[in-house]
Amino acid sequence: MRKLQFVLVAALASALTALAAVVTTSNAGPTVVPENTESPMVVGTAVDGEILAAKDGEWTGEDPTAFTYQWQSCDAAGANCANIAGAASNVYRVATTDVGKRLRVLVTAKNSSGTTTATAQPTTAVARPAGATQIADGRWSIPATSVKDQNRLVISGVEFSPTVLRSRAPFRGRFRVTDTRGYVVRDAVVLVTGVPLGWITQTQEAKTNTEGLLTVQLQPTTRLRLVRGGSMVMFIRARKEGDNVLAGISSRRLVRVRTAAPQS
Repeated sequence: MRKLQFVLVAALASALTALAAVVTTSNAGPTVVPENTESPMVVGTAVDGEILAAKDGEWTGEDPTAFTYQWQSCDAAGANCANIAGAASNVYRVATTDVGKRLRVLVTAKNSSGTTTATAQPTTAVARPAGATQIADGRWSIPATSVKDQNRLVISGVEFSPTVLRSRAPFRGRFRVTDTRGYVVRDAVVLVTGVPLGWITQTQEAKTNTEGLLTVQLQPTTRLRLVRGGSMVMFIRARKEGDNVLAGISSRRLVRVRTAAPQS
């Protein structure tokens, strides 16, 4: 008798378990992977140095939905697109290597049922910064106002004539300013100072020309020591007009001009 009761109890428990599973399944509803109902978009201006952002678009499907991103570079026709290494955020800073290409972003939505990827329309062809002008040697010149805070000025070229000072006659310094992307920068404000102070007559700040060059006439004072194997240090600073001299995109550099004993 007790054996029969045990069998009946076990059968009842099994039936209740099966019924609970059926109820749970019926309440869960069908599983739905994400479906894109409005395409993603690229928001921003396709210009070297600017930031683009991905707009996710509109999606249906189970919540929660997570999004991942992949930026791509395409040819001028918006075809032959390839992933940009490391560009897997919802924002992307346009690089100099993107100039002339079109950019797009792939947005992937994911939930517990699966993933779906949708693609934004490519941007217009990436342009160079405002005011870009090609100069005779093939490089591109931009105004200092087109160098933004994420980049910096670079004092990339320094020449002195003569290269060795054997007298206190005036000599010439020529300096070139570029930015960290390689653009030649015009209208950068440059200051040249001798170190220690007083070895040359202090010059005024002046601006670089279209080729990013500034030529300055420098006048040594009687304090300059003309000795064999000697040198004078020159402090050079480049900045954007209106910027704090210690902040912004400013750059500084120390260089030496050699000295020698006067020729007899």
